[in-house]
Amino acid sequence: MAKKPKKQQQSGGTPATVALTAAGVEFTLHAYDHDPAHPSYGEEAAEATGVSPDRVFKTLVAEVDGTLTVAVVPVAGSLDLKALAAAVGGKRAAMADPALAERTTGYVRGGISPLGQRKRLPTVLDDSARAHATICVSAGRRGLEVELSPTDLAKLTDAVLAPVGRT
Repeated sequence: MAKKPKKQQQSGGTPATVALTAAGVEFTLHAYDHDPAHPSYGEEAAEATGVSPDRVFKTLVAEVDGTLTVAVVPVAGSLDLKALAAAVGGKRAAMADPALAERTTGYVRGGISPLGQRKRLPTVLDDSARAHATICVSAGRRGLEVELSPTDLAKLTDAVLAPVGRT
């Protein structure tokens, strides 16, 4: 039996919330007023929603041996590019060009969600997510986070769980 979403986005939603609703996944949206002057999208999301930074995860797009790959790591830390490459069987990883990441995912920087991307990319979720009943990730635009279980996120994105975050 499919779970009903706790809360759905009004009028259309984002590709991420549409994907969650279509999958019947339980989720909660957290909206806040985005401050363009804030130096960190992820830290802003944690502060504005009141969710601990170890439960708010940022979506980063990297290039592993020429293939765009999504890494989902806690905003309290950073991405270990070497570990990301290893997690997907690659040798070298570097952050992707922001414009290429935006074109490929269909989202703007600071609002890239691991869900509902224009082109489905290989995804790695930091294994620290397992320690939490729920985590928050971007819901597809700046100022909107979606809270869901890490198991549901991994399932919907076909994510590999691996230690790719650094504190």
